[in-house]
Amino acid sequence: MLDIQKIRADFPILSEKVNGKPLVYFDNGATSQKPQVVIDAIAKYYQEINANIHRGVHTLSQLATDAYEISRVKIQHHINAKFSHEVLFTSGTTHGINLVTNGFASILKPGDEVMVSSLEHHSNIVPWQMLCEKTGATLKVIPMNEEGELIIEAYDALLSEKTKVVTVNHISNALGIINPIKYMIEKAHAVGAAVLIDGAQAVPHLKPDVQDLDCDFYAFSGHKMCGPTGTGILYGKEEWLNKLPPYQGGGEMIKEVTFEKTTYADLPHKFEAGTPNIAGGIVLGTAVDYLNHIGFHNIHQHETHLLQHATKRLLEIEGLKIYGTGKNKASVISFNIDGIHPYDIGSIIDKLGIAVRTGHHCAQPIMNFFCIPGTIRASFSFYNTKEEIDIMVEAIKKAKAMLS
Repeated sequence: MLDIQKIRADFPILSEKVNGKPLVYFDNGATSQKPQVVIDAIAKYYQEINANIHRGVHTLSQLATDAYEISRVKIQHHINAKFSHEVLFTSGTTHGINLVTNGFASILKPGDEVMVSSLEHHSNIVPWQMLCEKTGATLKVIPMNEEGELIIEAYDALLSEKTKVVTVNHISNALGIINPIKYMIEKAHAVGAAVLIDGAQAVPHLKPDVQDLDCDFYAFSGHKMCGPTGTGILYGKEEWLNKLPPYQGGGEMIKEVTFEKTTYADLPHKFEAGTPNIAGGIVLGTAVDYLNHIGFHNIHQHETHLLQHATKRLLEIEGLKIYGTGKNKASVISFNIDGIHPYDIGSIIDKLGIAVRTGHHCAQPIMNFFCIPGTIRASFSFYNTKEEIDIMVEAIKKAKAMLS
């Protein structure tokens, strides 16, 4: 069992007060809080080794380069990539997805099909729509059911030799549903399609094994897993990264430049033009170390208990409906109360120090499916407690009484 109070002491912000009340932070799906070790590592970089990387022969540049590349290897091992050069530093999941869609613009042609799911964040819909508009490919959508799960039989039926790319989130940001991605990857590969997994919501809760999954691409953000904002990773199989053209041109991604022709650098630098977020990349490795020290088995166990407790307590409230009731879920609950707009509940409980997310969560197709304007989303992390959930439930009851 985790020593939750010891863990909470690692996070300075959790001792803050909001509107005079102790902070109850249940917006982890949007961004996680940062432990002191991560905050200190950011300061340490700027205080001790601040220099540009890969270009300098001087000592500070070498120290910064070594730290940056050590972080890349940490992340390679964390996700079990075959090679460190399959790990690309990005600014986040959105950047990673756009990098891939840009590359496929030179591969797709009219008549090809790109398949997305009904559960996707806008960041895994809009870039593919743009790609289809550019190439003449057709966008296909995997439907969902009332429990918030993908209809796998429909997915199987949609797959064909025309399917060139399948993209799906590992875990739904809006509903917390965990998708059967290993099965989906296997079926997509059977028709020759490449697969990109949006892992933004998965990496705070589990360790993806990209070789076991056999996905072609896996994108995620650092800020949702205790790392700095503006950081992310795109994993890509070596053969795919060699096949795709560079996403941006500039320094670092070149081997040789003349006015007649430019040749590109080897992986991973081919996709890492310009000066990166050096501190962020280094400190993302620190965040990964911290989470592995806590242990993902322990994280899963604790968050499962939080999800079960929150589900039970919230369903005590008359008129409350939970969206996303499938069997396999992460520690996210999306809900509404009959006759009350989610924004109104969120605003009132904020006055009581409770941070939740309200709205469509950048997943408007899900809200359209349920014919609702949005939901109240409480997303839990390993540093949250059952006592905090009880505080939230009582606050929601007060808000409901005020608004009824």
